[in-house]
Amino acid sequence: MKTINFAEQPSLVSQYLMEMRNVDIQHDPLRFRRNLERIGEIMAYELSKTLNYKNVEVTTPLAKADCPVIDDKLVLATIFRAGIPFHQGFLQYFDRAENAFVSAYRKYKEKENFDVCIEYLASPLLDGKTLVLCDPMLATGASMELSYRALLTKGTPAKVHIASVIASRKAVDYLESVMPAEATLWVGVIDDEINSHSYIVPGLGDAGDLAYGVKE
Repeated sequence: MKTINFAEQPSLVSQYLMEMRNVDIQHDPLRFRRNLERIGEIMAYELSKTLNYKNVEVTTPLAKADCPVIDDKLVLATIFRAGIPFHQGFLQYFDRAENAFVSAYRKYKEKENFDVCIEYLASPLLDGKTLVLCDPMLATGASMELSYRALLTKGTPAKVHIASVIASRKAVDYLESVMPAEATLWVGVIDDEINSHSYIVPGLGDAGDLAYGVKE
């Protein structure tokens, strides 16, 4: 799996990440959601450079013009719930893409012991398409892997892209061991640690709570 780490080249992503991490700013859920969207938009633009294109002839008021347009059949998939605004950023750029949704959550057995459960999947057929699977936080990589396996019940994509805002080094290493070798991971930054609760450190906390409010 190829990994593209946006933190290796400071950019607007760095600015948005700072705001998302900062406890003095992240209490504003509207700004938090918008920053997730903006990072999704930037990643969508960069990812678009790797896709296949075909020329389409169009007529302008003055003449005809050949215009390259995306030739891949895209499916944007997201993991509920923090993934929704991140997904929306991709969808605002890939506005003709099909969409898929997966619910993956931690079911705790004990305070620090949990299983990842999949309870909902809505997806088009994936055979021969380009799958972009979005989840803003990759702590262990388990939710991403299980979501990907669930999506494979809808067919085999031709290409796979994983997109995340913050990932732990452990999650990146894990996904490299279980995802297809030709898959690409797009990540805003890689943090070195996860704590005993499997939260990324320094991370930013619970992205779902920050975007939509604290859950019970």
